[in-house]
Amino acid sequence: MQRAVKKTTVVALLGAMLCAGVLGAEPASASTGGASAGATAIVGPVASAPRKPGRGASIATWFGPGFYGQRTACGQMLTPAVVGVANRTLRCGTLVDVTYRSRRLVVPVIDRGPYANGADWDLTSEAARALGIQDTVRIRARVVGSVPNTPTLGLPPVAPQLTATGGASAG
Repeated sequence: MQRAVKKTTVVALLGAMLCAGVLGAEPASASTGGASAGATAIVGPVASAPRKPGRGASIATWFGPGFYGQRTACGQMLTPAVVGVANRTLRCGTLVDVTYRSRRLVVPVIDRGPYANGADWDLTSEAARALGIQDTVRIRARVVGSVPNTPTLGLPPVAPQLTATGGASAG
């Protein structure tokens, strides 16, 4: 009887740890953008209910080539140059400070999602590249502000055009 109680307690503790996200998911293949159906997802309430942004480590995937040329939920045209993140609950234009290992990047929310692997964040391929992310990983994310949502949100700033005089101004 005592042995059965110990076994049940261990199983219950492991289940609670799994639901709380203490036991992580296996990484997805980088060739699929970190979001393959074959990856092991966290099972339980955590996989279907998003965690509150900015509270400890969160699961992040990335998306890109298969979505290039399509509009995001916030209205941006997704291209390889766009740097941003998708989140299910934050408003478009919310700025998020993302940290992975020793790299840090502030990105705007430009899309809704993610909807795979129990992830909380879905980075554009350029944001993932800048952070050195190739698979499904755990990141730290913190809301740091917001900017107006525009069709060019997430695009790198445009360099000023040089005039025909080689950049020298006339006059």
